[in-house]
Amino acid sequence: MTPPPRSRRTAPVKTFSRRTVFSGGLGAAALTLAACGDRAAPTEVGGFAPPPALTPKAGQNVVTQTLAAAPTTVDLGGKTVSTWAYGETLPGPLIRATAGDLLRITLENRLPETSTIHWHGIRLHNAADGVPGMTQDPVEPDTSYTYEFVAPDPGTYFLHSHVGLQLDRGLYAPLIIDDPDEPGDYDAEWIVTLDDWIDGTGQTPDEVLAALTGAGPSDAGGMDHGDMPMGDDGPGGMDHGGMPMGDEPWGDAGDVAYPHFLVNGRVPEAPEIFEAKPGQRVRIRLINASADTIFALALGDHDLSVTHSDGFPVEPVTAKALYLGMGERYDMVVTVKDGMFPLVARPVGKPSGGQGLAVLKTGAGEVPAPDVQVRELDGEVLIGSILEPAEASRLEDRAVDTELELAFQGSMQPYQWAINGAPYGQNTPLSIRKGQRVRIIATNQTMMSHPLHIHGHTFALPSGLRKDTVMMAPMESFALDFDADNPGRWAAHCHNAYHQEAGMMTEIDYES
Repeated sequence: MTPPPRSRRTAPVKTFSRRTVFSGGLGAAALTLAACGDRAAPTEVGGFAPPPALTPKAGQNVVTQTLAAAPTTVDLGGKTVSTWAYGETLPGPLIRATAGDLLRITLENRLPETSTIHWHGIRLHNAADGVPGMTQDPVEPDTSYTYEFVAPDPGTYFLHSHVGLQLDRGLYAPLIIDDPDEPGDYDAEWIVTLDDWIDGTGQTPDEVLAALTGAGPSDAGGMDHGDMPMGDDGPGGMDHGGMPMGDEPWGDAGDVAYPHFLVNGRVPEAPEIFEAKPGQRVRIRLINASADTIFALALGDHDLSVTHSDGFPVEPVTAKALYLGMGERYDMVVTVKDGMFPLVARPVGKPSGGQGLAVLKTGAGEVPAPDVQVRELDGEVLIGSILEPAEASRLEDRAVDTELELAFQGSMQPYQWAINGAPYGQNTPLSIRKGQRVRIIATNQTMMSHPLHIHGHTFALPSGLRKDTVMMAPMESFALDFDADNPGRWAAHCHNAYHQEAGMMTEIDYES
């Protein structure tokens, strides 16, 4: 069955603004906030069975590693901050495996509160997904928990805590699953992780959320959107999904005023320098691990050949610049020129804090200034959801068995976010059956942008593009198709950590 055409503006007539409360008469009293790991759930703490121990098959490689989550100090490049991290560097240590490997990763929790690890984008079994109260008990302080799973799909992924706002500290790391059949027709590879940073700069992410919800000091990092212009929410007639930076498609793009934007854990005053030789082909694996920031990324004086989206191959597209929403990953190949060039990650819709910066060095030249401007970001910026899938990435063509609706709703004042009329813990899970081809009609009924992430599955956009996280502009709708081939209780949520924590999450539930 052919999916319906994608529509950027197919939402109900009734709209939701920053100052609008949810539809259906849902009042503020019903929107009690709770930490993700502590929201009401049918299973009490201690009610989850231990994760199953997996026995390697004959010849199967086993990748083992231990990640210790602990309070620490990290150096952002001359700026030292206190935070929680997996070790003393940002991002945390790389985990690398090959598709089909068995991963056996132990979390040692040395934090003063519970934690978990979620393996963002990996189609693993439900017990290893790392969502407290949904797939496991949270890991208590001074205890450990071992995750065992097989990574079936090659690609660029990352791991992060799924408790509260721990993602907006240092609890994230890249996860690369190599393709044993890929020719590797490039000379070098860089892993580039983008982040927004506020922890240890005088306030914590929890204090920022308290300010946004009115439970703490009003100056704790939260931006007051009440009197800000809404911005243009239309495509402006640009071809190929591109938008000039002065006419962003994302409307109100974020809530938090960050003092720093990082590339591989470093501020632009002390950027990481990638070295290569002129003429080499470099594969760049991009990860947006930020909590609240969409980035527009460009490499000065270079074209980007985008080859993968959320791990899956696409028909290569050449672009000058690319948007990355929270939780999205893209791979690109660049043939590098001779000299010194800035790799700039410009935050979209942020009033302060500068930008992220790394440097490509292939020859002589000066290190670019922290506020360097690249002309590529003044032109068309590629929106990744318009990419076409490589033929091997397409879902099998079959009829849709069930169609469900998932609507993002909420407001900035009061700071309340929901799916299908209620916050997580009060909304009704989406119920499906194993073996079905499922279509979710996802609609953003707000004037803010939201990245929708679905756990345990990859879905297909109407073009066939496979993703697990997709940016949704204000009032935008998508038909998302996937096969119900991985039973369990699965989270579906906005990957803006503050929206998720304020209720913008639900469950997709089915049994074998």
